[in-house]
Amino acid sequence: MSENARDTTLHIPHRIDWRLWLMRLLSLAGIGVSAYLTWTHLAHQSVACGQSQDCDIVQQSVYSEVAGIPVALLGLIAYAVLFVLTLLRGRVPDPWGDYVPLAIFGISLIGVLYSAYLTYLELFVIHAICRWCVSSAVIITAIFLLSLPDLRAEVDAA
Repeated sequence: MSENARDTTLHIPHRIDWRLWLMRLLSLAGIGVSAYLTWTHLAHQSVACGQSQDCDIVQQSVYSEVAGIPVALLGLIAYAVLFVLTLLRGRVPDPWGDYVPLAIFGISLIGVLYSAYLTYLELFVIHAICRWCVSSAVIITAIFLLSLPDLRAEVDAA
């Protein structure tokens, strides 16, 4: 085979990682949801929830705060950190760059577990479902699922 015919494939320097972009978009959506819920909590405003009062019932329950900190604010911080981590993915030098996918996985796993706990409270203790909270649970679950292939790649590389 001649040298010219050997390599005719097109090399793309940076392959677009759709999972990473989707995690960024989902993180931004999570920031929006949790920022709105944080604002309504701190400003003592009613939550827009259609015809239902369930969002306000959940927002005013004793479970809406942990040690005096609104749960929505904790979510806002988590989503902001996840967004920054997705921006740093692939840009942090070794050995720290290897920990970025693990951090995304860990934070999103904690978010999924805590969201499951909060959903349990909504269903069986508070007896009210907050649509905003459900949307946040869906968002963090999607981020968690999207983080799994990166974690698997890191384990395989080790």
